[in-house]
Amino acid sequence: MNKLLVSPSPHIHSKTSTHSLMLDVVIALLPSVIVSVLYYGWSAVTVLASSVVFCTLLEYLITKYLLRRPTTIGDLSAVVTGIILALNLPPAAPWWVALIGAIVAIGVAKMTFGGLGQNVFNPAITGRVFLLISFPTIMTSWGGAKGFIGGVDAVSGPTPLGIVKEGLMQGQTLDQIFAANDFSYLQMLFVNIGGSAGEISALAVLIGFIYMLARKVIRPYITLSVLVTVAVFSGIFWLVDPAQYTDPLFNLLTGGVLLGSVFMATDYVTSPMSDKGGIIFGIGIGVITMLIRYFGSYPEGMSFAILIMNATVPLINKFCKQKKFGRA
Repeated sequence: MNKLLVSPSPHIHSKTSTHSLMLDVVIALLPSVIVSVLYYGWSAVTVLASSVVFCTLLEYLITKYLLRRPTTIGDLSAVVTGIILALNLPPAAPWWVALIGAIVAIGVAKMTFGGLGQNVFNPAITGRVFLLISFPTIMTSWGGAKGFIGGVDAVSGPTPLGIVKEGLMQGQTLDQIFAANDFSYLQMLFVNIGGSAGEISALAVLIGFIYMLARKVIRPYITLSVLVTVAVFSGIFWLVDPAQYTDPLFNLLTGGVLLGSVFMATDYVTSPMSDKGGIIFGIGIGVITMLIRYFGSYPEGMSFAILIMNATVPLINKFCKQKKFGRA
């Protein structure tokens, strides 16, 4: 006798899986990975390989020997975490930094909560913030990487955000800082001046963003709300005092705003479920980022902003309830 299985609606069938979604994210990350390898050379390759291997291996060991359940490394989420973590590290960071970052990202931020789908905080960002607080000297040292293009250390030195923060503290104006360092917005778009591997090219990140939109991996609300908020917030302060506050284009093209808003703020698990909630989430990230950049001790604030807003996601989801399927 055949049994009739009854399950709650909606009954939707889709070929989309966690593996296919994560594979699309990996493909979207490839432009940033390629550019970072070209300009940072073998150092970037070592950091990337170490991060991916450690993240994948740790998830395998934890699921198999601690949680005692089937391994989940086949869904590629650990690979994505490893790549994003590597793109947030200095290109010449030693291998053990990637190991510690992987332990925090996978072992603490992800698997402690039960694995993919249950973590509260973005794993890669958690690993990066832990490393930044624990090893500030290593995490803010950008030199020592020899690129394949031209065979020289073409992109070492402080980040533009760090240069501006230090110059303002010394009493210089933005015009003086920009003139002394020959900053170019075109250069910031294609190949940045210093920074982590993922910050090297804004254009590479935007290519990945367009790919994920085309593949419908993400929706644009969170990313665009972050970028618009950063532009509006910085624009207001810049109009009030252009000698002390950087303009919107500078803030959009430098640091981790693009990388964070495209690949980390849009994480399915740690971002709001509704579009309205996503906009609130993005606005919060943008405001906190600019508050830290303008008034905090760190020149960059994207990672801290994402973590803080991750903690508010349950409240945002409660306030902005997702429309039930089939309801008008």
